[in-house]
Amino acid sequence: MNISAPFIARPVGTALVTLGIALAGAIAFFLLPIAPLPQVEFPTISVSASLPGASPETMAATVATPLERALGSIAGVSEITSSSSLGSSRITLQFDLNRDIDGAARDVQAGLNAARSMLPTGMPSNPTYRKVNPADAPVMIVALTSDTLTRGQMYDAASTVIAQRLSQVDGIGQVSIGGGALPAVRIELDPNRLAANGIALDSVRATVVASNANRPKGAVEDADRYWQLGANDQSRTAADYAPIILSYRNGAAVRLRDVADVTDSVQDVRNDGLSNGRPAVLLILSKAPGANVIKTVDKVRSLLPQLRASISPAINVDVVMDRTPTIRASIKEVERTLVISFGLVIVVVFAFLRNMRAALLPAVAVPVSLAGTFGVMYLLGYSIDNLSLMAMTVATGFVVDDAIVVLENISRHIERGMAPREAALRGAREIGFTVVSISLSLIAVFIPILAMGGIVGRLFREFAVVLSVSILVSMVVSLTTTPMMAAAMLRPRGPTQTQGRLALWFGDKQRALVQGYRRSLRWTLRHQPVVLLVLAAVIVLNVTMYITIAKGFFPQQDTGLMMGSVRADQSSSFQAMQKN
Repeated sequence: MNISAPFIARPVGTALVTLGIALAGAIAFFLLPIAPLPQVEFPTISVSASLPGASPETMAATVATPLERALGSIAGVSEITSSSSLGSSRITLQFDLNRDIDGAARDVQAGLNAARSMLPTGMPSNPTYRKVNPADAPVMIVALTSDTLTRGQMYDAASTVIAQRLSQVDGIGQVSIGGGALPAVRIELDPNRLAANGIALDSVRATVVASNANRPKGAVEDADRYWQLGANDQSRTAADYAPIILSYRNGAAVRLRDVADVTDSVQDVRNDGLSNGRPAVLLILSKAPGANVIKTVDKVRSLLPQLRASISPAINVDVVMDRTPTIRASIKEVERTLVISFGLVIVVVFAFLRNMRAALLPAVAVPVSLAGTFGVMYLLGYSIDNLSLMAMTVATGFVVDDAIVVLENISRHIERGMAPREAALRGAREIGFTVVSISLSLIAVFIPILAMGGIVGRLFREFAVVLSVSILVSMVVSLTTTPMMAAAMLRPRGPTQTQGRLALWFGDKQRALVQGYRRSLRWTLRHQPVVLLVLAAVIVLNVTMYITIAKGFFPQQDTGLMMGSVRADQSSSFQAMQKN
């Protein structure tokens, strides 16, 4: 059976199919998302709960513990971690890798509803949850700094203008704001002055709430006219709160400023952010699943001038962290490697066959095979990342092997005087089974990676699939397009046809290489014990190096970015950490 015969007999149809594969792959290349690593969904859900004013111990005992007890009974939970701080608790649930994240989210919501009766009654809101992917690091960090405005004013601009606009950018999944809080008025009461005036804390709270309202004031009307009364009683600054009358003592009004220090501040004073040593509010941008990180960052950068114009000119908006330079460099390096490999294929084929037409055949088979692989990657929902690009680089050697094997066998028959069409039919029939067996043998090597479980298996599965797909596409192209092109393009060399100087030079070097190989083979066969000892030494050396060589999850890469964290003693206060 000759698999290639129908394609050799229909060159136009085969050429159209090949062109279709190349065009589909080229389009898919520009549609594929770009990311540093394969998109691996870790089923992780984060639960947050707040109780203003509660100590970390109180949060852990009255909030985190009941939630952990209720959420721990959910099926598929592999790990639960929690952290409690002043007024807030955060619980992270890690599920089994085969657990559906949407189903896990429904179970978490049911668990929160069941635990509501065990939580303190003073909680201002119910606990909330969100799906997170711990493998996704921020793609960009934007810092807001100012020489004249306060951190609260910068946070107000960041939360009300910039964060909302950035969240609408296609590809942005989440925008987190850190380093500050919304503006607020802080009232620090003096217990001694309160006691001297006979005023209770609850009385102060009720008076402040009642004096800060925006309610209808009524209307005035007569037989012909109607007037709606309107006034805004809301207080926005410390100067508005300070004159509030709390009570009367000895005929004199006791105002809020008499018993408290009223200042303009922020909601959370234990939150600090710095950029180049200056107070800053940070916007942390994370990409959406499956988004193209380079296009997303480019859209954000193009939007920054518009955002700067929409806020106070006293606020500086600067990008302090961008993850795309290393990704861009990786893609550029792989593209350069593929171009070099493509050129070397043409040179090597021409050097050994000494026929420029024969060298053009792998020059078509290699890009078509790689383009077909990009098309399959798009259908599988993969991305252009470090692992898939590494697979494409490795696949270049496998892709060209099939085409060269078929081409060499067909060229051998043409050199013996057979017509190109007959040589293509016979050569493809002779080598077809060998090409299929070689390709399937190469794919079999990656079966353990395809069957590997856990996080490592999920990451490297894309590498194995991309490499396997490229081998399969290369096999198909080598058995269809390559024989068809060989029958149409190769020509037998006539008796009077002479070769050029470059072909003659390559021929001389090839004959010298063959002579050298023949001499080395003779010496090897005459000294078999020495060769076996060298083989054993190489095996021992490989085992030794495998044991002693450093091991890690990923190769070390210099991205030009350093990240660190500081953890102080539990007794350290926020003020002490801020000074240090």
